[in-house]
Amino acid sequence: MEYAEKNTAITGIGQSKVSRGPQTKSPLSLTIDAALQAIEDAGLKRSDIDGMACWPGDRGDDGGMGPVGVPMLQDALRVHVNWYSNCSETAGQFGAIFNAIGAIAAGYCKHVLIYRTMYQATARKAGLTNASFQPGQKAKGNFAWYSPYHAYTAAVQQSLYFARYVHESGIKPEQVAMISVNQRRNASLNPAAVYRTPITLDDYFNSPIISTPLRIYDCDVPIDGATAIILSRLDCAKDGPNPVLRLEAVGSSMRYRNSWTQLDAEALATQAQPHVAEMMWSRTDLKPKDVDVAELYDGFSFHTINWLENFGFCKRNEAGDFIGDGSRIALEGELPINTNGGALSAGRMHAYGQVHEACVQLWGRGEARQVPGDPRVAGLSTAGGPLAGAFLMVRD
Repeated sequence: MEYAEKNTAITGIGQSKVSRGPQTKSPLSLTIDAALQAIEDAGLKRSDIDGMACWPGDRGDDGGMGPVGVPMLQDALRVHVNWYSNCSETAGQFGAIFNAIGAIAAGYCKHVLIYRTMYQATARKAGLTNASFQPGQKAKGNFAWYSPYHAYTAAVQQSLYFARYVHESGIKPEQVAMISVNQRRNASLNPAAVYRTPITLDDYFNSPIISTPLRIYDCDVPIDGATAIILSRLDCAKDGPNPVLRLEAVGSSMRYRNSWTQLDAEALATQAQPHVAEMMWSRTDLKPKDVDVAELYDGFSFHTINWLENFGFCKRNEAGDFIGDGSRIALEGELPINTNGGALSAGRMHAYGQVHEACVQLWGRGEARQVPGDPRVAGLSTAGGPLAGAFLMVRD
C-alpha cells in the first residue's frame, strides 16, 4: 500500500528569534518572521502557499499557548488558501502536520505553511501561567481529580508517572541526568538556544527539585518564538532548492482512553507512545536501527526516556542502561538525540523546534553541532499523556 505521507516532503524551514527576555515583537510578528523564512527557504513565493495549518489554533489569551491562529496569519501574509486547519483536537502537536498530509493527498493544496508559535515567556511575567489551575477557579474536568492532591501543574502531574517509572525500571539518577547534560552540551553549540552554558552532573544534582523526582533541569523552558515549515506535495518538492526530505511514516493512533486522569495500566506506565510508534513502524520497511538522529519530545526528560523505549531503541524499562554515561546519545554517538538542545535548553516549541532541527541535520546545516557522517533518517515524536504523535523523515 502506498501511504499518503510518502507523497509529501518538507521543503523549507524558518524560525524566529527565540527568547526568554524582554520582548519587543508581538506573537504575530514572530510568526511572520518564521513563515517568511520558511517560504523563502523552500524557494517559493507567498502566492504559492495554498494551505495553512497550526496547533492548537487560536487560543486567545491563554498564557501564550496559542496566540496566533490561522486566520490572523493568513490575513497578515495576504495569502489565499484552498484549505486550512486551525484546531487542537489532533494527535498531539504534530496533528497540524498529519492534517496537512491528508489535505495534500485529497488534492486540496500543494504547499502547506505549518507553524507553532509560543509566547509563554512574556505571559509568565503577567500571571501564574505555569499553573493550569488558577487560584479562585472551580475545580472541574481533569482538575476535579488533580486538585485534591495539589497537582496543579504539568510538572507535578508528570512526576507521578515518572516516580512510578523510576520504581519499576530502577533507572539511576545519573542516567536520568545525562538527558539534561547531553542536551545542554548540544545547546552550547546552537547559537539560537536560550540556554548555552554547559552543565555537569554536579550542576544537575545541585539544582532544585521541582516535584520528586523532577529537577529544574528536567523541565522544558517557556519561551517566546515561532517555528514554521513548508510541507509540499512530493512532485512539487523535487523542483525546490533543497534536497527532498520525504515523510516516510506517521503514527497518529488513539487506541486507548483519551484522558489525562483515567488511563489504563499500560498508558499510566508508557503514556500513549507505544501504540503511536507501532502504527508508525507498521507503515515502513525501516527499523529502529536505521534511524540516524532522534529528535524526541522532552517536555520533561521523562518523556525522552519513555520515547527511547517506545520507539524500540531499547526494551521496556531499559532506557537507563541504553543512556549509560551519555556517550550513546551524544552527537558522536550511536543515536544522537535532541541535537539542538531540545525543549530543555533550546526552548519549549512543542517539538516543532525539533522538526526544524531534524531538517537542519538531514540537510547538513548543523555546523558545530552537525551529526558526523551522512544522516539520512530522522525519528521525531511529540507529547506525553494521552496525546502523542510520531513520524520518520528521510532524505531521498
